Amino acid sequence: MAKDVNPDLPTFDLAASRSDSLGAQYDGYGTNFALWSDNATAVQLCLFDDEGKVQTACLDMPQMEGGIWHGYLPDIGPGQVYGYRVYGPWAPEEGHRFNPNKLLLDPYARELKGDLVWDPAIFGYTQPGDDLQGPDPRDSAPFMPKGVVVDTEFDWEADAALRRRWQNGLIYEAHAKGATMRHPGVPEEDRGTFTGLASDAFIDHLTRIGVSAIELLPVHAFANDGHLQDKGLSNYWGYNTLSFFAPHKPYLKTGFYREVKQTVKKLHAAGIEVILDVVYNHTCEGNEMGPTLSFRGIDNASYYLLSPENRRHSFDTTGTGNTLNVEHPMVLRMVLDSLRYWVQVMHVDGFRFDLASTLGREAMGFEREGSFFAAIRQDPVLSTVKLIAEPWDVGDGGYQVGGFPWPFREWNDKARDDTRAFWRRDKGLAPKMAERLTGSPVQFNHSHRPATSSINFLSAHDGFTLWDTVSYNDKHNEANGEDNKDGHSNNLSDNMGIEGPTDDETVTASRVRRVKAMLGTLLMSQGVPMLLAGDEFGQTQGGNNNAYCQDNEITWLDWENGREEITRAVADLMAFRKAQGGLARLQFAVAPDAAPGGEAPTVTWRHPEGRAMRPEDWENPDLDCFGMRLVPHSEGREVLVVLNAGDNCEFKLPKGGWTRAIDTTLDPVACDTAEQGVVGIGWQSVAVWVPDPDAEVVDQEDEDEAAAQDAEATEDAASPETKTSSDED
Repeated sequence: MAKDVNPDLPTFDLAASRSDSLGAQYDGYGTNFALWSDNATAVQLCLFDDEGKVQTACLDMPQMEGGIWHGYLPDIGPGQVYGYRVYGPWAPEEGHRFNPNKLLLDPYARELKGDLVWDPAIFGYTQPGDDLQGPDPRDSAPFMPKGVVVDTEFDWEADAALRRRWQNGLIYEAHAKGATMRHPGVPEEDRGTFTGLASDAFIDHLTRIGVSAIELLPVHAFANDGHLQDKGLSNYWGYNTLSFFAPHKPYLKTGFYREVKQTVKKLHAAGIEVILDVVYNHTCEGNEMGPTLSFRGIDNASYYLLSPENRRHSFDTTGTGNTLNVEHPMVLRMVLDSLRYWVQVMHVDGFRFDLASTLGREAMGFEREGSFFAAIRQDPVLSTVKLIAEPWDVGDGGYQVGGFPWPFREWNDKARDDTRAFWRRDKGLAPKMAERLTGSPVQFNHSHRPATSSINFLSAHDGFTLWDTVSYNDKHNEANGEDNKDGHSNNLSDNMGIEGPTDDETVTASRVRRVKAMLGTLLMSQGVPMLLAGDEFGQTQGGNNNAYCQDNEITWLDWENGREEITRAVADLMAFRKAQGGLARLQFAVAPDAAPGGEAPTVTWRHPEGRAMRPEDWENPDLDCFGMRLVPHSEGREVLVVLNAGDNCEFKLPKGGWTRAIDTTLDPVACDTAEQGVVGIGWQSVAVWVPDPDAEVVDQEDEDEAAAQDAEATEDAASPETKTSSDED
């Protein structure tokens, strides 16, 4: 092994060395370094100059216990740049890929110095394409980012996680860079950074439209793929994690991780939570032919799942080349340490787990009571923050919508797909839309899960934007350099007569009308709504439904060309949703006769003729207008929500006095217009009525004589889809 090249460097203090805290921990006097590797034979700590260019020392880690190699260096503090070299067998057939010529990033590094350069030296093997011809002798240090020792002290001024109620929330999925790169109200030097996210102009916009939480696409340090760089592209979305603790340096105006804390503090002051999209299912090292940057060189056989048939190969359930082995207790510990760090040190409010089904995979497949979920649920810190699962991966049995345990909430792609299809006038979707309006109880109303389990959305980073959903019939991903073969083709979209941009005012007005109706559906549904950043003003990506590699004006929000009438609609709809105790309920709605005296709200379904819906109505494929009457048990308001995906029609209101509070055909959508009897419903619209405070409204159970006499009409009224559709879990 290499020896210390700087005899003046302080030596390890063995008495102060600790194995109970991984990473580089500064205590005010020195720094304790600790790295876990179960199969290593030796570990060296390498120190670098302030720029991370020159290796000034390489020290043998003096102690090891339980696979944790550790040593305490007095007088080494914040700003020190470092990395590791790990010794062990080069035996790919056994899963071991140790190569001390490769400088390795500390998995617990809190801040990074330098950029990853795609040089051949970062690969552990010698012969390209043949990992059995190794190990490679070239030093990778000049091409590697390094860890930086940090001081975690920060004046939070009593700031803490906000813990806002799920049922009053609106999640805003945004990209840390793209959200502000083109914002005219953000200083140019702040755009595209965490500082930009903390700008008054951006926060004022979030507050105006009622956002309760911003969900940031990955901000953990990630690698840009070499093959994308060769094409002049980059990994824009960031689902390619290099470090689970350090923020992505290009998002930091100052270059220092403390900028993230300052932004979280500023958002909290405005009442906005911060949720991080996190990728604990795989890393940027790819399959066995990928580079050796960190985990692979530290202990490949422990950090990654390997093929049971041939341990030379990665076991890939993520479609990215590798799968993190969270079944291993020390790998699971790293994930939990990372999550707790972001909550306790960085003060974030929750997480959205990318490909979360992978995290629940055990020997027999996906296990909702598995070790990962059990560890989260019992953790006194993590069990109290917001937890959101992307409930699928690409492996067998990976689609698990509705299959996650409390307190997880889940992205509900069924709500997205059914809402898109209903509003483009696909046939026979009224039963499914009734399910989506009530929070998808077929999927989520089990195991004591609340009605806030479903995260409802119309679009997300992956796929068409909402505006592109009404503007394109086909994907247009040519800019990605894959001959438009990437991205899926089932967009459930409708260009309304013209593909892409148009000067036809009639088509544009129709697109705006449908978008507002879809937003009305989203924000009047039970569950938790999520909005893709830019959908509130008509953001387009030119029909690109897989813009993962487009770090440019295709994806950056175009604030100056936004459609104000859509923004006003979102603001009005959210104001209505949150007013008078909130529209959304914690418990799933039931039919009036399902649980007399219970705490749950009740729901009945109204036909345009003014009667209760009957089985034959739900089975009518041409039914494109119906109403949901939701009555709370105690707090909150009674509402009648009417969806009309078809042409202009008439709708008979229940007996009594009503006030039309919302109409998405109007600008603004808020109305405050008294109505009674038969009312007109505009084409492609959502309208909402509330009881007129100056008029008596007939009690729900007595509202319609036909409903009172027709028990079959109200049987399972809260879940019409269970009788008329075979929508699978």
